[in-house]
Amino acid sequence: MTLRLRINLIVSLLALLSLAAMFGLQLRSMRESVHEEVVAANRVAAQLLNRTAWLYAAQGTPAMLAFLQGVGRVRSNDITLFDAEERVLYSSPVSPYKAGRDAPGWFAGLISPPPRQMSIAFPDGRLVIRANASRAVLDAWDDALLLVLSALLLLTVVNAGVFWLVGRATRPFGEIVDALNRLESGRFDVALGALPGTEAAAIGAAFNRMVGMLQQHIETERRAVRAESRLSESRELGRWVDQKIEQERRLIARELHDELGQSVTAMRSMALSIAQRMQSVDPQAEQAARLIADESARLYTAMHGMIPRLTPLVLDKFGLVAALEDLVERTRSSHSGVQIEWQLDLDLERARLDTDTALVLYRAAQEGITNALRHGEAKRIVLALEGAGDAVALTLTDDGRGILAPDAARETGTGHYGLRWLAERVDSLGGELRLEPALPRGARLTVRLPLRAAAATENP
Repeated sequence: MTLRLRINLIVSLLALLSLAAMFGLQLRSMRESVHEEVVAANRVAAQLLNRTAWLYAAQGTPAMLAFLQGVGRVRSNDITLFDAEERVLYSSPVSPYKAGRDAPGWFAGLISPPPRQMSIAFPDGRLVIRANASRAVLDAWDDALLLVLSALLLLTVVNAGVFWLVGRATRPFGEIVDALNRLESGRFDVALGALPGTEAAAIGAAFNRMVGMLQQHIETERRAVRAESRLSESRELGRWVDQKIEQERRLIARELHDELGQSVTAMRSMALSIAQRMQSVDPQAEQAARLIADESARLYTAMHGMIPRLTPLVLDKFGLVAALEDLVERTRSSHSGVQIEWQLDLDLERARLDTDTALVLYRAAQEGITNALRHGEAKRIVLALEGAGDAVALTLTDDGRGILAPDAARETGTGHYGLRWLAERVDSLGGELRLEPALPRGARLTVRLPLRAAAATENP
């Protein structure tokens, strides 16, 4: 049901109630008027006939009959003359006023007064006077019909006027509904003009503000989608570059280990062989050969120290745990004054890590140990690897100088570029990296990565 029709029905209902109340009051007034008229007419007729009837009754019944015939119809009364044997000698003639018409019985029952009758007895007969309200009731019925027809005409005119006025008043709401429908269909450039009426104008202004804010939100969302797409492409590119770098590092490490390592070993073996042969022949040649052997050994040691920094070959062959244990042992060997603890709380059967996850965790341990020794001057380091639900976490805690402020880091030239690279790698894998102070002193590095990447490799 439309608002226009609803308002029109409400107005019609109120008008009908008003007319019903007015008709009830008018009906009451008609009833009182009919009662007063009929009762008064009956009383006057009864008194008049009571005084004059005896005069004619003394002259006999024919004189009474002649008198009544001369009087004729008395308003609102029916007069009947009976003889001594109760035979009707005379009845009042029918009223010529609105002859042939009568009010409906239900209406006459509503406004007619109670029946009144008066009897005057004579020696040779009886005169009966009855109240008759039919003509007064008929007048009241005609007035009521005129009132009802006038009320219906007025109601029709009022309803038509209200329907037209409400239509004009609610016309702006149709424009608002049409604008909402267009907005729902995806047209976000819709706007409402100036609408007549205080409420419609306020709704239109609010609608235009809403559309403006919606356009801003849509544009912001589009920018966010474009930025997210670019960020995703940047992450994919960064991941591809990192993979290529790791591949090159593995290639260089294997070349160092397989080719250069064998060559340096061969050089040292040949230098030692020459030194043994020249021991008694040429002392200077022996010393030179032994110097070449010592330099070859130092070169071999330096080369083997470079290989883990390039890429942990043990990670590819034996896995993350073995690579971390190797890292701990090499750190202990190279830093005898530093205490390093290794803690493992990980189910190796269930937590099978993919290559990227294992490499990032190893690089995190490598970067954390390097920073703790080089920048923090730590004396005690605790490296822990544990599984937590569907994630794996690596934690490195040291007792060094702690996290440097940005200004101090710039002055000492210790900007943690490795940590920035590590944070990007962790974020690209959907993980979390935290660097925070440790109590009572030192720093704590925590890297948490999801295991969902490894789930696909558990059951190939």
